[in-house]
Amino acid sequence: MLKYQPVDEVFRALGDPTRRDLVERLGGGPATVSQLAGPLDMSLSAVVQHLAVLESCGLVRSEKVGRTRTCRLEPVGLRLAEDWFAGQRAAWSRRLDRLGEVLADDLAAEQASAPPTEPAAPTSGPSPSRGD
Repeated sequence: MLKYQPVDEVFRALGDPTRRDLVERLGGGPATVSQLAGPLDMSLSAVVQHLAVLESCGLVRSEKVGRTRTCRLEPVGLRLAEDWFAGQRAAWSRRLDRLGEVLADDLAAEQASAPPTEPAAPTSGPSPSRGD
């Protein structure tokens, strides 16, 4: 489906734990590739490849000044995923609201068609012993 292609790319990129970690860390503000690579147990070129995937789907933007490449989170890419989730949440909310209405209608119809219940008649006979 072509309509989901951009969001598919975002979810595919976020499917990797290393890329999710990079996104989380960039949530704290811009960072250089070296700063991002520091705590990771992988080569600098592997980190660059992960960042390229994040950049290709619009989650990250980078710029190079001299020999330093600085990366920052791109809110537009995150908004794709957020909008998709919001659409799913709204659709399920409508479905559940409708289900609640149907169940309430069924319960009301069931109660309306049930014969009225009579109060329980008092029982006759000896009173239970109190052990006096």
